[in-house]
Amino acid sequence: MPTLDVSIVQADLFWHDPARNRELFDNAIENLDPNTQLIVLPEMFTTGFSMDAPGLAETMNGPSVTWMQEKVRQTGAGICGSLIIEDGGEYYNRFFCLLPDGRQIHYDKRHLFRLADEHNHYSGGTDLVTFEYAGFRICPMVCYDLRFPVWSRNRDSYDLIVYVANWPGRRHHAWETLLRARAIENLSYAIGVNRVGTDGNDLPYAGGSAIIDYLGGDLADLGDQPGSATAQLDLEALARFRERFAFHKDADNFVLSD
Repeated sequence: MPTLDVSIVQADLFWHDPARNRELFDNAIENLDPNTQLIVLPEMFTTGFSMDAPGLAETMNGPSVTWMQEKVRQTGAGICGSLIIEDGGEYYNRFFCLLPDGRQIHYDKRHLFRLADEHNHYSGGTDLVTFEYAGFRICPMVCYDLRFPVWSRNRDSYDLIVYVANWPGRRHHAWETLLRARAIENLSYAIGVNRVGTDGNDLPYAGGSAIIDYLGGDLADLGDQPGSATAQLDLEALARFRERFAFHKDADNFVLSD
């Protein structure tokens, strides 16, 4: 069975400055393990978590998506992160994953963060997305989605769940706890990529970006500093664990509705 080398990048983002943030990640990506197959960046990685959708939104063919395409060509790896996107007259906090085979996967954040008034500035997604890459079934999620385990419940649909975030430092314990809980309860690898530093609203972030195994153990943890890490995920080890501890076979059936 395949393995997947995954790199996470945690950064102190420049507020509302896409060009400088793309340059920041240019430098970070240059220094990653050359064998990495998937690179994960934070939520709204070109702007920080902002409600200025009209002033910052790009299109599906805008400079940041184009930049992601170029990074895929340069590295031969997939690249993930969320952007502020205008599409059909609506604004979305949209998770992108661009892959070396040319696929462009996207998922629109379903749970919009009420405390920041996100629900009055962005449209929420309605579709749960999974996709296959390098033999792994992957489920993309964005930040506040982490608090809603029914939405992300694994019904034998994924092997890796990926959260990109701008999760504030004052609720850091919740970030660390819930990320590991999603891995354990779903018998899945989990990745969470947060940011550090302080944003334009004077809100501090404490990082905690991590790659978590299906037991809830850390394969990599970046703590509270900018940086990157790479870890290898092993699908055979996951399959053996699921076969021996088949907790998922006793899960409750349910139907999601709006």
